[in-house]
Amino acid sequence: MLPVKSIGASIPFYEKLGFMVEERNDAWGWATLSIDGCRIMLDQSINTWPSPHRQAVFYLYPDDVSAYHAEVKARGVEVPELEVTFYGMMEFRIEDLDGNRWWVGQVAATGF
Repeated sequence: MLPVKSIGASIPFYEKLGFMVEERNDAWGWATLSIDGCRIMLDQSINTWPSPHRQAVFYLYPDDVSAYHAEVKARGVEVPELEVTFYGMMEFRIEDLDGNRWWVGQVAATGF
């Protein structure tokens, strides 16, 4: 369950990443979204108490990271260029509206 400040602002961001809304309850401030068999829950009710900034890191493994990168960019998400990491992944990294980090990649042609 991913804490968010606003369901109304977060859902459009995740739709730009290709997620589809499965269930949504605005009265609760909660939604379930999915993409290619990956499901997440967004919940603004768990973000009501003052606390230090929370972050999570999620890693998505699309079949074709280059195509997904272009698709997300075409939907209006600011994304950095793809890079090959020291650990052999072709990836890019973004943050959602609440500072949660999303790393997206696949094994680079050069491998590990």
